[in-house]
Amino acid sequence: MKKQSLLKGTMILGIATIFARFLGLFFRIPIQGLIGDQGMGYYQMSYPIYMTFVAIASGVPIAMSKLISEYNVRNDTNAVKQVLKDTLKIMIPLGIIISFLMLYFGDNIINILRWDNKSYQSFMIISSAPIFVCIMCTFKGYFQGLQNMNNTAISQIIEQIGRVVFGVICAYLLLPKGIEYAAAGAAFGTVAGGLLGSIYLVIKYLFVRSKSYKLKVKRSNKILSNLVQAAFPISVGAAVGTIMALIDSIIVPQRLLLAGYTIQESAILYGQFTGKAMTLQNIPLALSIALCSALVPIISEVYSMHNQNELYRRVNMVFKLSFVIGIPSALGLFYLSKPIMGLVFMGDVAGHEILKLLSLSIPLIIITQTTTSLLQSCGRYMKPVYYLAIGCLFKVIITYVLVSNSRFNIYGAIIGSIVGYAVTSILNLKEVKKLLKVKINLYEVVIKPLFVSLIMIISVVFIYNNVYNYTQSNGIACLIAIFLGVVIFGILSIVFKIFTIEDIKGKLIKN
Repeated sequence: MKKQSLLKGTMILGIATIFARFLGLFFRIPIQGLIGDQGMGYYQMSYPIYMTFVAIASGVPIAMSKLISEYNVRNDTNAVKQVLKDTLKIMIPLGIIISFLMLYFGDNIINILRWDNKSYQSFMIISSAPIFVCIMCTFKGYFQGLQNMNNTAISQIIEQIGRVVFGVICAYLLLPKGIEYAAAGAAFGTVAGGLLGSIYLVIKYLFVRSKSYKLKVKRSNKILSNLVQAAFPISVGAAVGTIMALIDSIIVPQRLLLAGYTIQESAILYGQFTGKAMTLQNIPLALSIALCSALVPIISEVYSMHNQNELYRRVNMVFKLSFVIGIPSALGLFYLSKPIMGLVFMGDVAGHEILKLLSLSIPLIIITQTTTSLLQSCGRYMKPVYYLAIGCLFKVIITYVLVSNSRFNIYGAIIGSIVGYAVTSILNLKEVKKLLKVKINLYEVVIKPLFVSLIMIISVVFIYNNVYNYTQSNGIACLIAIFLGVVIFGILSIVFKIFTIEDIKGKLIKN
């Protein structure tokens, strides 16, 4: 199986993930129209628990891809196969147990967290998804460890298509029974998408295996212990990151009540925050997730080879990609928050001010994600976990204090996230510098992307205003401005040589 460079792997997985996110918007648009902010609040209350499990589950495949990359460099086919076999033995029982616990204790969880009882139906439906998450994550880890992102990319698109089709149809069919049942129908799309994605990856693996030599796997307890040793802290670290969203689902609705909002108003605000603003924020973050998935096996490979020159090049590439994703995304959502919200949600711009402030957290989240993956690629598993926990503590305190203040309300949660990710990213950056002793070329990594991004956003705002004045159509003006903004950024990236041919090819530089 042919390896892919960091830039190429990120582009393949990133394009697929962005496409999947846009498919997700086609899910959100009709769902928003069917169940509104209130129904979206019911759906989103249970979703962070599911996403926390997804984060925990994703730690095992990340560790798996790291080990497979190292064994693959040594052409140890037996070890690669055993990593897959041992991972499945861990993940499948884990998914079954989590699903059972969520189904059995659903009532208790909702009562303890003081959620609206109408979120129960969505919680029950989404409780059956963990088993499929485990299967998908395992086979994604296998293919990513071989540094080939094609199958992961295709599985994401299939998963999202299943989510959109089944989620919208079920929500529509169940709407006559009530908003809470329609929200549960939307949640079923997540389960259906997971099932379809799992089926694709299993079939693809069986096809790849049938073309390779059949080697008997020799049992080695060392591989399993290495897998568990790497997976546990990565899973904890990923969970701590998503716990920030879970904290919002627990704290925000309760603290909004203390700020003077009714239960219904609280659900509406929370729906605007998570169902609309965070949905749009997650589109550029999909590229960051793709980057992190691609960099773990690639950085792990050169780090294990002690190739300092190539390590320097790849680490600088990681940070360059982080800022190329983070800066223009933050500027675009900040200055076009209202037009983009109106475009995506068919004229419903409620929550655009939430999106505007939330956009400021994007570069910080991306730096946190990439530095965490960098450290874990090099075997420093626990340090980023500690730093994420510290950032999470800041998030909890600030959110708890500010949300109950009517002057801040939902914005208190956003301020808490910005501070939390800022603290974590600073601590991670210090640790990366200490561990890798790699000097970051600030001009290439930060200044160039920032300069190009500023020119782009000035052009985008100018184009939007002029097209809107001429057409009086927000949709046309927004689409043209975004499209030309991407073209302008691409052209300027070539003119200012942000990326080189060597970056795209990804050939090893010898010491």
